[in-house]
Amino acid sequence: MKDKRLDNQFRLVQIRKAINEIGSFVSGINLDDFVSDSMISSAVLFQFTVIGEALTHIDKYLLNKYNYPWYKVRAFRNLISHEYFNIEFEAVWEIIIKDLPELMKLIEIVIQDLQAL
Repeated sequence: MKDKRLDNQFRLVQIRKAINEIGSFVSGINLDDFVSDSMISSAVLFQFTVIGEALTHIDKYLLNKYNYPWYKVRAFRNLISHEYFNIEFEAVWEIIIKDLPELMKLIEIVIQDLQAL
């Protein structure tokens, strides 16, 4: 039988890794650089897809312990995957700057809490 705690932990670590990757991709650049460099923007979008997909495999009972709009993360993954040509890169940049640091802090807390069990 599969150990759900280990699977949850694996997925959370993958989310943390993807967030770190996004941070490294955008380090030292600004919005104009991000929008004009399709390699960077594509790499960032892929990592957001990884985050959203990993999140769908984490037990909901675990996520529900934390006050965070998890549905927005999953919805953003769906937008990237299914509505790629409607993505507004300025909005993605805002998510990177404003929302991703908060998500990272929470992911670290969830990982720590899960390890303490």
